[in-house]
Parts: sequence; structure tokens; C-alpha cells
Amino acid sequence: MFSGTWLITGIALGAVSVLPFALWRHKRDVKKLEDAMKRAQASERMAEIGNMTSGLAHEIKNPLSTIGLNAQLLAEDVEQLDIKQDEMSRITKRLESLSREVERLRGILDDFLQFAGRMKLDCSVQDLRVILEELDDFYHSQCDNEGIVLRMQLPETPVMVNIDSPLLKQAILNLLINAVQAMSESSDKELMIRLDMQKHEAKLHIIDTGSGIDQAKVEEIFHPYVSTKRGGTGLGLPTTHRIIQEHGGHINVDSTVGQGSDFVVCLPLK
Repeated sequence: MFSGTWLITGIALGAVSVLPFALWRHKRDVKKLEDAMKRAQASERMAEIGNMTSGLAHEIKNPLSTIGLNAQLLAEDVEQLDIKQDEMSRITKRLESLSREVERLRGILDDFLQFAGRMKLDCSVQDLRVILEELDDFYHSQCDNEGIVLRMQLPETPVMVNIDSPLLKQAILNLLINAVQAMSESSDKELMIRLDMQKHEAKLHIIDTGSGIDQAKVEEIFHPYVSTKRGGTGLGLPTTHRIIQEHGGHINVDSTVGQGSDFVVCLPLK
């Protein structure tokens, strides 16, 4: 009698003890599903917006090309005119200014098309260390020209991730370019690329010794058209953020004004 009672009591207590864990797992799974649905909906909305706006952007690029070409032809014609040197110089400067603005607008439109366009990933499982070594080889000379010491720390074992190599390279390159620009006025210029593995994630750090970002602006830098740099389009970091999200990862930044920034890209391991 007692043994049966103790058995039932034990089963009940066991069920009660397991229940919180089961509820936690259920909530975690529900949250994962909700996050996946939100990402899918956001991706679908972005695709719709991209389809509408990319056509408009192309329509703008066509007359821009015509303006740029005509400015170039006018500059050549001015050289043949029989006018005073100071007047020719004034006209030439205005045409050069027009050409620069055309090129600037072209750059903005190119960035916009990359950001708003439909992003279709062609993924394969690759060693992230190889991708970073290729970027290091590509970008090292640029850092040398800027007087920046570029360092890289990679784990000894492979870091396998499922990625679209060209897109991920573009995302990381945007971070490197952003870091170099942030150090334009720094006396101590160091750029660190560090790759770690934690649990089920690869963690890529892009660390600079630049001017840093004010905490009030940290949450905004991944929003379109928000730029901390003079003349920036404000689309480089949002594009990077979108590419990382499309890979099922996330990105954040730890920054201190006057000391620099640490951009952390997290990607799921395979």
C-alpha cells in the first residue's frame, strides 16, 4: 500500500520537476518559430519594396549617365573655345563639380540598389578562416597605404559555416572599410580581425582604434541613411546587417567614444 503511494508520489514529483523545463523548451521553440516567421515576413516586404524601388533607381541612373557624358563632352569643347583663360578656368571648374556630383549620385544609387534589391543566397558549407584570409590578402595593401596595422587571429581548427561567399565577403568588407574610415584621424591605427567559436556560433570581431560611436547613435547605425561619416550614404552597415540576417546570424557593436569599436558578427556553425 505504502509502496504504491510512494510510487505515485514519486511520479507526480518527477512530473512537477520536469514541467518547468518542458515549459521553458516550449517557449524557446515558440520564440524560434516566431523569429523565423518575422525574418521571412521582413524579407518578403523588403523584396516587394526592392522590386518597386529598383526600377525607379534604374530610371534615375539613365539620365544621370547622360548628364555625366554631356559634362565630359562640354569640358572637351570648352578647351577649343577662343575665350579668356580665367573664364575658361571658371567654366571648367563648374563642369568638374557637376561631374563629381553625378558620380556621387551614381554611388548612392548603386548602394541603394544593393541594399533594396532582392537578395538570393547561393550557400555552401565553407571554412570561414579561408574567407577571412582572402579578405586579409585583398585589403592588406589598403591598410598599409592608410598607415594602419592590420592583424588577424584565427583558430587552428576549421570554422565551418553555410554561407554565400561573395555576399558575406561584401558584408565583412563593408565593416573593414567602415573601420578604416573611423581611424582617419587617429594617431594609433590598429585593425584586428579575430575569429572565435562559442557553443553553436562563429563569432567574428572587427576591432578598430577609431573615434568610436556615441551610445545614443549605436542603435541607429544599422538603419538606412544613418551615417556617422561625412559624405557617407548610410547604406553600408544596413546592407551588412541585412546580409548577416539572411544567413541566420546577427551583428552588434560595442563602442567607446575616443577608443574605438568592436563589431561582432555571429553566424551559426555547421
